[in-house]
Amino acid sequence: MTDKSKRMLYTEFLQLWDSSVQRVDNRDWEGSLSKLEQISDPTARTLFNMASAHLALGRPDLALSALDLALVKDEHLAVGFFQRSTVMILLDRLEEALSDCIWAQKHMRGNPVIDYKQLGLRFKLYSWQVLYNAAVVYTRMGHWDQAQEVLETVSQERAGGRGPNIEVAIDNVSRGEVLAPLLIPEGVVFRPNKREVDQLKDRDFLGKAKVISSMIPNDDFGGFEPLRQQKPGFYEPKVDGGQDSRYMHVKAPHMSRGPGQLTVPGGAMVFLFGEEDRDGMKSVIYDGQRGLLPVSLLEPVDVRSTKGKRASRVPNGIPLPPELKPPTRPKVTPSPVPTPRGRQREISPPPSYTSAANTPPPESVTLTASPSTEQLSDSPPAPEAGSVLVKVHFTQTLSLSVPLDASQQELRDSIAQKL
Repeated sequence: MTDKSKRMLYTEFLQLWDSSVQRVDNRDWEGSLSKLEQISDPTARTLFNMASAHLALGRPDLALSALDLALVKDEHLAVGFFQRSTVMILLDRLEEALSDCIWAQKHMRGNPVIDYKQLGLRFKLYSWQVLYNAAVVYTRMGHWDQAQEVLETVSQERAGGRGPNIEVAIDNVSRGEVLAPLLIPEGVVFRPNKREVDQLKDRDFLGKAKVISSMIPNDDFGGFEPLRQQKPGFYEPKVDGGQDSRYMHVKAPHMSRGPGQLTVPGGAMVFLFGEEDRDGMKSVIYDGQRGLLPVSLLEPVDVRSTKGKRASRVPNGIPLPPELKPPTRPKVTPSPVPTPRGRQREISPPPSYTSAANTPPPESVTLTASPSTEQLSDSPPAPEAGSVLVKVHFTQTLSLSVPLDASQQELRDSIAQKL
């Protein structure tokens, strides 16, 4: 496939896709491949068509490469797994073929048939066809009993579709004959939407954009700015590996052969739910389903050994949000807070009654407290002769003059009158 600096327009993609399908109808497989190879960004459906052309030309190895890319694009394409299982059988890669049959059956999600007509493929994939190919794999592996069991299941589930006679296939297996795999018919490929193909001609619905006013001199750009590329990132949940793990590794693929059993592909990870029963089966949980698997296929997983290999793996966690810095808070200059002044107290010693006659009275007794928010008077009155100045601070500051020989009750009455 050719590399292009710019991404191909969807109209160009449709033209190449439709042209390749027309060559398939004319049995021009090389011409179809040449058109498909011109697509710079192929989809899963165009890659499937490329694999079909390679199979028609007798190139199963190239068809396998195209199907691998198609399943990378769409990992839930059941018909892709079914077609790849057939190619694996032709290449004698039986274990992988059986695994693809299991994946195809899983992505059918319990449906007996999937009609791909809406996607452009005139083909219906039946679940019994997937099981039949699995039986073909078992016959080539020499597992005749398993092939017999799968074919008996096929005879009960078959509800439609063209294919071989299941009773004849069971008789052939009983005689030890190898079965031929089922394949999607030649020329059956994904086709583009007919309405989209009919509208390939350019149509100018909105006209050309024109700059009316701009702050940039000589600005004639009309359009939108492209999306900025975000930096990819992933994080994975941390798991404590000190405890014994109940996760098991499935060494080989297994298909359900009875009630309660699970169909699991090789290499899958399951969780051990119960203990071993009398038939050599263990109860496990896989893909949200609980069922039985043979003990011989289970292998414990060492969490501590796999923890060190995370650095070499491709990140497969939850994508991090885009690296955008949040706005900073505005810097506010705090207002200066007045430091509380300590309470200064300057008190002259009280006069004694014995020395009151010989010693002149002190000028004043000053009590200075922290400044208050509200005062009744701006400037205190001057003390009278033979009296002291008393300042009382509670929620207000009072200043009054009282005689030196005033009693406590008189002082309280004076303060009450002031209030």
